[in-house]
Amino acid sequence: MSQLKEKTPLLEKLKNKYRLTISNEATFDEVLSIRLSRLNVFTVTGIFSILLIALVTLLISFTPLKEYIPGYPDGEMRRNIEQNSVLVDSLIIELNKRDQFFQGIRNVVSGNDFDNVSQNANDTIVDPKYKNLAFTKSASDSLFRKEHEEDEKYNLTLEDAPKSKGLSNIHFFAPIKGMVSNHFDSKSEHYGTDIVGGVNERISSILEGTVIFSEWTLNTGYVIQIQHANDLLSVYKHNSELLKKAGERVKAGEAIALLGNSGEFTSGPHLHFELWHNGRPLNPEDYIKF
Repeated sequence: MSQLKEKTPLLEKLKNKYRLTISNEATFDEVLSIRLSRLNVFTVTGIFSILLIALVTLLISFTPLKEYIPGYPDGEMRRNIEQNSVLVDSLIIELNKRDQFFQGIRNVVSGNDFDNVSQNANDTIVDPKYKNLAFTKSASDSLFRKEHEEDEKYNLTLEDAPKSKGLSNIHFFAPIKGMVSNHFDSKSEHYGTDIVGGVNERISSILEGTVIFSEWTLNTGYVIQIQHANDLLSVYKHNSELLKKAGERVKAGEAIALLGNSGEFTSGPHLHFELWHNGRPLNPEDYIKF
């Protein structure tokens, strides 16, 4: 009971009514009179403060006023951040694709398997009926492979082609197998042979030698030149990518570039191959079977 009596006076004070009067100083006439209590003042003040805070929060959240807050990025900065985020994500995806492509090329060149190359699950066969599919080598397939390998091993040159002096006993490795689209013609200053092939198809060195040039040129794109013994020089133009750098040693048949369509003087994916001896251009078709 004592605690209730102590609290009653405070509650009564909050409920006590007061009159706020505004009078004319000169005439003492009453202009405005308001009846108030402490509880009403506290209630009105609290509600007004809450509404004011809510209004300020809405204005800052949904109007450009928030851009004037120190440290808050403006609209242009936010757009740049979002655009850069999308570009970085796309760049990461493209870099991963490039790394997988280069890894596949390295496996092809070195003869390794493809176990260390990650594949996209969307590119794999998911149909259950193909899950246990197995491939076997037939006798006719093995025979065809053997004949093809023998042809590549011993039939690298045209035996009845006229040879330049000192080159009769040299066997050249074909840089690429394909269809000849444009022949050697010294009169029109076309000092090479154009061979059509698939994009990114492997291009091989015709002989052992040293790479003396491996750069991009405006007219013929990615070009690689190899100096061989017997004063021979081989030139490979319009590549999509170069696999060797100047100063490196290469072996006959080793991959040196990928076929492409680079440079201004090109009309499609092909290899422009030139063969020079003692500073004189030779007809590559007289020495190599494409």
